[in-house]
Amino acid sequence: METRRAVIFRGHVQGVGFRWTTCRVAQSHRVRGWVRNEPDGTVRCELQGEPRQIDAFLDAVERAMDGHVQERVEVPTEDGAIPDEGVEVRR
Repeated sequence: METRRAVIFRGHVQGVGFRWTTCRVAQSHRVRGWVRNEPDGTVRCELQGEPRQIDAFLDAVERAMDGHVQERVEVPTEDGAIPDEGVEVRR
């Protein structure tokens, strides 16, 4: 059963291609959603998919960013649409 989850990534996550890497990693995972930079220097990612697929995707993003993520925190989801496929960059 699909679920919707949101996470905040903290660390050196802005200005390093984090959002674009997230979109690239999503191409090999069955998740959909969006990613955006936050004013406080974090990156927010809102996702929908099977729980195991979301976990695998988030772990893959951290591996792809190799040490840039210091912390990943689950946060409440926002209202609004999720794309029909893939992960898109929002501003």
